[in-house]
Amino acid sequence: MTLNFNIATTLTPEARLAAIGLTLPPPPAPVANFVTWRRAGSLLYLSGQGPLEANGHLHAGHVGGEVSVEDAYGHARLTGLNLLAVAKDALGELGRVRHVVKLLAFVNAVPGFSLHPKVINGCSDLFVEVFGDTVGRGARSAIGAGSLPGNQTVEVEAILEVD
Repeated sequence: MTLNFNIATTLTPEARLAAIGLTLPPPPAPVANFVTWRRAGSLLYLSGQGPLEANGHLHAGHVGGEVSVEDAYGHARLTGLNLLAVAKDALGELGRVRHVVKLLAFVNAVPGFSLHPKVINGCSDLFVEVFGDTVGRGARSAIGAGSLPGNQTVEVEAILEVD
């Protein structure tokens, strides 16, 4: 669902999520020896997240093989939702995000796969829906990987400017 621009500009990021029918899951716990976020001045660094459902199911497989581009787009969108959950945990409210500075994204893809940007648009599109075009659209890299932890389909990390 896409929000009407005039309505979207008056809503908080949390209200925008609700308007598109999404609820933030609990922030995923680290799976190894790291923290899920670290703040340095006005920058909030979010550790890489994957397509983990609130019920613990991790979407796995190779994109372009057993996983379609369309399904992987949804996995990237879910990963973005997990990143937002971590940001809310760090900040208390998503309205404190001033800009999405950078997304670094990995796609667990078969050799020769070339649609990485199309997959990662799932995360980028969500951020624009939640924060608006000016705040939500940042720099981005989408990279193919031969494997990812747990054989997950995508992983995305983010750098946010916050107040």
